[in-house]
Amino acid sequence: MLLSKKQLKEFVLYSPQHVQRLENAGQFPKRVRLGNGPRSRVGWIKQEVLDWLQKRIDQRHTAP
Repeated sequence: MLLSKKQLKEFVLYSPQHVQRLENAGQFPKRVRLGNGPRSRVGWIKQEVLDWLQKRIDQRHTAP
């Protein structure tokens, strides 16, 4: 299942610009482009986003 930008915002409370920066740095799941053009719709694979969130939760429990 893919998450839209609006749905992603419900899971990850970052601005779209910050999500883009994290993606570019390899620190957030990459978006899936649904068309060929630069303005085509995009989505994020829900399970990848949930796994990313779970990793942060797990790190919180192990952080000193």
